[in-house]
This record gives sequence, structure tokens and C-alpha cells, in this order.
Amino acid sequence: MFRTTTVGSLPKPDWLAEPEKLWPTWRLEGQALQDGKERAALEWLREQEAAGIDVVGDGEQFRIHFVHGFLEQLEGIDWNRKTRMGIRNNRYEADVPTVTGPLARPKAIHAADAAYMRAQTTRRLKVTLPGPMTICDTLADGYYGRREDMAMRFAELLNAEAKELVAAGADVIQFDE
Repeated sequence: MFRTTTVGSLPKPDWLAEPEKLWPTWRLEGQALQDGKERAALEWLREQEAAGIDVVGDGEQFRIHFVHGFLEQLEGIDWNRKTRMGIRNNRYEADVPTVTGPLARPKAIHAADAAYMRAQTTRRLKVTLPGPMTICDTLADGYYGRREDMAMRFAELLNAEAKELVAAGADVIQFDE
């Protein structure tokens, strides 16, 4: 038997975040934002269950951007120091944040969201994370010197995050590359 699942982000409701933007902003703040994220994730969860999806997820409702939702919690990235570089195999140029010091993950990033989702369903739960090369394609390196070294550090941080997601109740971790 093949298990069914969804791939990627599901649209955020326009009351939660700006629609159809690469770098949207949240429309809520504080506890209202957390409550809104939970409401949107729960609505998508129920849609997946109603559709008969076997392995469900939060539709990435808890993060504003599928890559930066992870990166925003890391140390070593200067979000104000933008570097212009080609991204997505040089398909276009963008001003991106710059890695300026050793990368560190002081705490779990998405584990609380996974625990919330685990409490809402008995189905297999999937959490998505950006892969290390996808991350490296959206940041400038001003510290490591070699893209491969920066990617390996991200792989270590992602591995630690994935282990905590499993401990929080995730059954499947999908790395997006």
C-alpha cells in the first residue's frame, strides 16, 4: 500500500499573512499570532484528514517562509547585512542575509509546533525542513569560506532539529532540497 501525503507549503489564510508574496509579513502579533497559526494549521489538518491523506502536516502555517522560518532562530546570521547574490542556480539575483559567525541553534525551533500537531491527530505526522543546500542557496557566506563547510554545519543543525521533532511526535521528516 502507498501512503498519501502532501508536499510543500499550503496557502496561508489572508487574515494570517500577506497572500502570494515571496517574503510576506504576518498580519497578527503576540498571542493572537500564535493562536492564528494554530487555527490555520488545524484547518489544514482537518482538510487533509477529510481528504483521506495518510501522513498529515501543518502546511507550514507556523512559519512565514519555508526556509527562513528555521533560520530566524539560529545564531550567526546577520539579517541586516544583505549581500546581493544569484540564487536558485543563478536564475535571479536577490539581497540575502549573511552568515557572519559560527552557526548555532540555541534551542529547538519547531518542536512545540510538532507537539501541538501531534496532539490534534492520530494520523502519521510529517514535518518539513529545508535541506542544507537549499539553505545555502538563500544565504551569503561571510564566515565559513567554503559553501560545503557551511552546508555541513547546517546539516548538523538540521539533524539535531529532526531528532527533537521526532521526540515531539513527528513520524516523518521531509527535507526539501
